[in-house]
Amino acid sequence: MDFRHFFNSKKISFIAIFAVFTTFSVAQTADSTSTAAASVSHETHGEEPYNATEVIMEHIGDAYDWHLWGDLSIPLPVILYTDKGFEFFLSSQFHHGEHDYQGKHYTYRLVDKKKIRVVGSNGAVDEEASKNVWDFSITKNVAAIFLSVFLLVWIFSSVARAYKKREGKAPKGFQSLIEPIILFVRDDIARPNIGHRYARFMPLLLTIFFFIWINNLLGLIPIFPGAANVTGNIAVTFVLAFIVLIVVNINGNKYYWKHILAPDVPWWLYPIMIPVELVGVISKPFALMIRLFANITAGHIIILSLISLIFVFKSLAIAPVSLAFVLFMNVLELLVGVLQAFIFTLLTALFIGMAVEEHH
Repeated sequence: MDFRHFFNSKKISFIAIFAVFTTFSVAQTADSTSTAAASVSHETHGEEPYNATEVIMEHIGDAYDWHLWGDLSIPLPVILYTDKGFEFFLSSQFHHGEHDYQGKHYTYRLVDKKKIRVVGSNGAVDEEASKNVWDFSITKNVAAIFLSVFLLVWIFSSVARAYKKREGKAPKGFQSLIEPIILFVRDDIARPNIGHRYARFMPLLLTIFFFIWINNLLGLIPIFPGAANVTGNIAVTFVLAFIVLIVVNINGNKYYWKHILAPDVPWWLYPIMIPVELVGVISKPFALMIRLFANITAGHIIILSLISLIFVFKSLAIAPVSLAFVLFMNVLELLVGVLQAFIFTLLTALFIGMAVEEHH
């Protein structure tokens, strides 16, 4: 048997199944949206068109439950801190935003499935009272982050145990899969950009690389435990970029700060150069934040838009063309997932290297 042909056929089968799962997931959401629109049109004796924007934004946004299929979803814990104390309950109390929930301190309403607001005695949203409520709920993205952290701990702890058991021996099993990736981060990212001080930053670089890569891959899985757009959430990419900003500037040596606060230019250019350099300190991690957020979000939007074409045109004739493009985009997103993890880690190592570089 030609094993190369066997493995290639396996890859093709995986890609095909992956595309079908994506189509099935989006189609179910679109169908549920169309059903809701049909009920509205039946009541109002009008025709409600398919709203592709609503479907796409629902998929790439955060939520207080984790959708499975149809109308079935996993409720997530809602944690609210108010001026009268904490409130704890499950998001199922909102019944998908159709009912208010009477808590111990206030009555709460889920507005647009994205935010919780306090309801006044007149039945309307009380914006002033809502300002006293701090939302610490476990949303879908937060739950997905917990899942990815669990996977990170499991991956590194299992590999570490394997090294202890097989000390001095060749890697085996899962260890042999992870070791080349770790060596790639060390030899092709950390060492060339940071230099001989690379070892102290390896835990950070490995965590960033695997965290972004795992969440990118989970985001491409259209069913539970995937479908969460973690790295396409700008709050998550902001925190990652902020961590990079802190690490770079804390470890910056005197030559790094001299280049920023006292650059080698005539003194009369200082009023121009110093603000420019300070803006550069912020703009580099800002570019990291926007790049990761924009690339991942754009990929999700393109795939969902291609699927939505079937429902916009209300014809199965366009389905083969749409599915062909979705298949191509899914394969491309698998590459983008690891590429964005690599770029973010590479630029992080480059910024650290610029900060700790010795003066020559």
